[in-house]
Amino acid sequence: MSMSEKNGLHDLTFKSIIDALPCYLMIQDKDFNILFANHSFQKDFGSKVLGKHCYTILKGVHHRCPDCPVRDTFEDKGFHVSEELIYLLDGTVVEMLAFSAPLFNVIGDVVASIKLLANVGSIKNIHRELVTLGQSIALLSHDIKNILEGLHGGMYVLEEGFNDQDYDLSWHGLEIVKRNVTEITRVTQNILDSAKDRKPSFQEILPADLARQTGQLYADKAQSMGVQLLLQVNPDIPALEMDPTGISRMLNNLVWNALQACQKDIQKRKHHVHVKLDFYDDYHFMFEIEDNASGMDHITQENIFKEFYSTKGHTGTGLGLMVVEKIVKNHLGKIEVLTKPGRGSLFRIIFPLQLNAFLR
Repeated sequence: MSMSEKNGLHDLTFKSIIDALPCYLMIQDKDFNILFANHSFQKDFGSKVLGKHCYTILKGVHHRCPDCPVRDTFEDKGFHVSEELIYLLDGTVVEMLAFSAPLFNVIGDVVASIKLLANVGSIKNIHRELVTLGQSIALLSHDIKNILEGLHGGMYVLEEGFNDQDYDLSWHGLEIVKRNVTEITRVTQNILDSAKDRKPSFQEILPADLARQTGQLYADKAQSMGVQLLLQVNPDIPALEMDPTGISRMLNNLVWNALQACQKDIQKRKHHVHVKLDFYDDYHFMFEIEDNASGMDHITQENIFKEFYSTKGHTGTGLGLMVVEKIVKNHLGKIEVLTKPGRGSLFRIIFPLQLNAFLR
């Protein structure tokens, strides 16, 4: 192989490496004009990026970024790292880790800067899921401890009833066990739904059936807590394509939150939770869960759908309402929250009656 052929192979190999990098690489001058962009960059942002400002191409703006590593490199001749959000041509927002390094001339002045952008969005998503799972397990430990104590207590009562041939006592023990099994199922499902995206399984079902099932599920629990659970269902709501597991979980979380709020409120002697299914208007129907507990202040109302935010102290995971919001969005619905300190709260979930058409 001749020397010229070796030089050509060297140049080709170097350019191939630059273009094959699984990241964006560009060279900019001190005015932030793009002088060079590798193949990956031009593939996602077009082939006519040379000579244009980087902030126009990456951010869609006409002013310099406030935290720019390239600017810092020109100022101090150093290496800099930052996190940035960039916008692809299709509007996708991508989280990037940006690195900048100086290019010097023969007298040591910075004439250009190399900028490398690596996509860290998927890594951050995995990190967030792991953090969520870890925090969830930590928060769940107290709930599991209480539920296990309840299960042991129920089993003890059940065994005592059998030993004494006291069937009323045995039945009472069985009810304790059933309530705690229901509770551990609810808590565990919230953890699973918050830690990963659950794909809804849509099928035709009557919303009234789901409302009645929730009422039946929490009837005994409400009675044991001294709360009156009321159910009002409009039977004219038609069957719709919905995810029955998701909607049941949504109702269970909202009803359980309302029951716990009533139990926590010591200012009133009598409490009630009202579950309602009715038409909202000609094009929508709604579920309403209303309680007459202590209500929420403005700060609580603004934060209730945030992950791990809880007003229950160590007895809550702060995941229930976040799961509710996710389920409502999967059904193209919206949530209205009406509350007044000292009076109670109302959660109104509104869904389109033409949900079947929207989900096709």
